[in-house]
Amino acid sequence: MANIDVRLLRYFIAVAETGHMTRAAERLGIGQPPLSQQIRVLETQLGVTLFERLPRGMALTDAGQAFLGDAYEVVRKLDQAVDDVRRVAAGIKGRLSVGLTSSAALHPFVPTVIRTFRSDAPAVSLMLDESSTSELLDGLRDGHLDVAFVRQPQGDTAQIVFVPVLEEPMVLAVPSAHPLARTGRAGKAAVPMTAIATQKLILYRRRTGQGLYDTIIAACHGAGFSPNIEQEAPRLLTTLSLVAAGLGVSVVPASLMRMQVEGIVYRPLAPAPRAPLFCAHREGVLAGPAARLLDHVRAAAPSMAAG
Repeated sequence: MANIDVRLLRYFIAVAETGHMTRAAERLGIGQPPLSQQIRVLETQLGVTLFERLPRGMALTDAGQAFLGDAYEVVRKLDQAVDDVRRVAAGIKGRLSVGLTSSAALHPFVPTVIRTFRSDAPAVSLMLDESSTSELLDGLRDGHLDVAFVRQPQGDTAQIVFVPVLEEPMVLAVPSAHPLARTGRAGKAAVPMTAIATQKLILYRRRTGQGLYDTIIAACHGAGFSPNIEQEAPRLLTTLSLVAAGLGVSVVPASLMRMQVEGIVYRPLAPAPRAPLFCAHREGVLAGPAARLLDHVRAAAPSMAAG
């Protein structure tokens, strides 16, 4: 099989299109003698005569005519491959797998930055995976995920980089008929953390939301009490449903106040626990769509920071 340099194909196409060695050389920006030599090299490699040398130009032989279509196709595919790989490197083509915890997904920052990325790079195949923080970090390490939005680093964080995005206060979610929903300036005054000490507390299950869970427990201990945990819910939305049903109170990121769940009143806390948001990725230099998404994250983070 002939090992043909693609430059020879481009030279051949130029001569075939102009029908003249000198004009083809001018188009290619090389001298006419070197071009003539390269065409002979191509003919030697193929073992055929591609052109009839005429007094006033060059004419394709039958073999040359047959070869021209294939030469066009090879050059077109190569140019397309080069363009594709450059687009992937630039982050505007390829695939991107993004993981997110349920609490991260409910913060407006995440859908906003994903929507902006999608508008900027519509040719990227985007896949989303909602799971627990530990499962998302495993997904980053084994290569199933490119980036993940999580609340806090936890467990084995080896090989993972956590890029701080924002931090927001946490608020108290209480049933609308609860006394804490109405006390102090029409229910707008901050509730002291110590008021939770006597309440039945409903929390997002620790193994799926360790970051938020530990933040709440630490805030309770910092206020001088151990919380009375009534139950742990498998999902953040389930937690709110249980609060709306009057089974207890909960502490949730302030971004959840936008959900306006019927039967729930949100109250500020003093001092308010803080819920961070991170964009995590594997160690090493990010490239392609993942790097482009992280650029959008960094650009949007200052204007989206809450609290």
